[in-house]
Amino acid sequence: MADSPENCLFCKIAARTVSAPVVFEDETSLAFLDHRPLFPGHTLLIPKRHYETLAGLPVSLIQPFFAAAQLLSRAVESALAADGSLVAINNRVSQSVPHLHVHIVPRRKKDGLRGFFWPRQPYKTEQEAESFRKIIADHVLRLRAGA
Repeated sequence: MADSPENCLFCKIAARTVSAPVVFEDETSLAFLDHRPLFPGHTLLIPKRHYETLAGLPVSLIQPFFAAAQLLSRAVESALAADGSLVAINNRVSQSVPHLHVHIVPRRKKDGLRGFFWPRQPYKTEQEAESFRKIIADHVLRLRAGA
């Protein structure tokens, strides 16, 4: 399943040669809405450089990468008034794009998500996706500013 950075969809998104609804970016990471979310606001966080799995992520990037995951988890929860969030990583198995990515999914009590059966639904329109992108991105900025 290994893929070269030249053929990797997430590398193309990080390079901005493929568009995606970006909610966060720093020196090492990029986060964008999943195009087939479990629930609206489902966000993917990737390292900008190509690493297939968590095991391949250099030690020097662990802290900034997971600080971004923590920030995004807080932002998704607050932006969407969620009860909590699911934060998950697949390594190879069920990894549809062979590039390390963290799923950050807003959760609500009795939302129907059970175990690992995750029915996915695309956004109805680009405008719907954009409204979720904007609210999460706004909350990221507020949290980074200490608000």
